[in-house]
Amino acid sequence: MKFHRSQSPEPEINLIPFIDVLLVVLIFLMLSTTYSKFTEMQLNLPVADAAPQQERPHEVIVAISSEGQYSIARNPVQGRDVQSLSQALSQATHNMDNPMVIISADAQASHQSVMLVMEAARRTGLNQLTFAAQASGGKVD
Repeated sequence: MKFHRSQSPEPEINLIPFIDVLLVVLIFLMLSTTYSKFTEMQLNLPVADAAPQQERPHEVIVAISSEGQYSIARNPVQGRDVQSLSQALSQATHNMDNPMVIISADAQASHQSVMLVMEAARRTGLNQLTFAAQASGGKVD
């Protein structure tokens, strides 16, 4: 009697259940992931639909007129260069922990005057900047 050993079939990897599980995990991750905006500073245009301003204890408001005059914490700044603005900012924030600089520029103020304030804040070591806006009268689409 001749007994033949039956050859066992080669093991196969069934990929369909593996792909199903990966698709379920992928769908779960897509639905549970929150997408946040990566912005370094909040930019509000001079006229915008803005939420009411919250009171922050450590804030310094820098006002810029349309003629290019500066006022830091309601104190006029004599010079119009980065060095004078840096000195005024450091004096206004010398006893504050992690202050926020709010740039309140007139709608007709030049871009250069806003950039000078931003450069002065950078030189002073102030890294939290935001822009003030007034609420518009109507809806803008």
